[in-house]
Amino acid sequence: MDLLVLLGVGLLTGTTTVLFGFGGGFVTVPVVVWADSALGGEATRVAVATSVVVMVVNAGFATAVTPRRTLAALRGGGPLLLLLAVGGAAGAFATRLAPPALTHWAFVAYTAVTLADVLLRPGFLRPRGQAGSSVPPRALPALVGAPVGALAAFLGVGGSVMTVPAMRRAGHPMRVAAALANPLTLALSLPAATVHLATATAPTVADGTPLGLFGLVDLRAATALLLGALPVIALLRRHPPHIPDRVHAWAYAGLLGVVVAAMVFSGP
Repeated sequence: MDLLVLLGVGLLTGTTTVLFGFGGGFVTVPVVVWADSALGGEATRVAVATSVVVMVVNAGFATAVTPRRTLAALRGGGPLLLLLAVGGAAGAFATRLAPPALTHWAFVAYTAVTLADVLLRPGFLRPRGQAGSSVPPRALPALVGAPVGALAAFLGVGGSVMTVPAMRRAGHPMRVAAALANPLTLALSLPAATVHLATATAPTVADGTPLGLFGLVDLRAATALLLGALPVIALLRRHPPHIPDRVHAWAYAGLLGVVVAAMVFSGP
């Protein structure tokens, strides 16, 4: 039953990767917490690490099949990508040191704050640069890379939670903001995944039985999630759905609300 649920969630993460730039974090963290509940408080740390590995593959694949004309918006963004990578590695190390409950409730708090921000602060539901405006979208400043990468890797949410709202307010439509979130997520999640795979010791359940983890990563869960996600990413990139921009933005906000509720009810 766990594997069927994980495959189903993989289908959902493939959809969110394309539509919202979520390479897996918002959706996979709650479900891996549930699947690895036998680990108790350690389940959130395992979920964050597993989420980061899933994000590497999903974001990398989604970036590879994104049209080059869309990715051109990141031209000259080398310093931003480098600082995202540095922040991602730092955030992964911080996850190892932080109490599991802190990681869990920080995830809930940040997601809730982001939801309030996109709903209440102007610029997300209808960004500048649209509806006939002649103002071109702005580039994200490179200096945001390190804090965004660190926080995203620490919480296991990927870069989309911070970069999609930022790019919306810079003037990009949702479809472009979501597409650009994938290479940014890849930049921060690759070093974070390396840290989780190479430097952490796998926890065990109360009776000492291991759960087949590699470092902090649940490879069984990651594999099931990716088997569900990758075909969906390929399909939706080849045949992208036509969603009105405002509906697309509201759907992003709605997904944040669902994730907040899921993490609150799965809390330690």
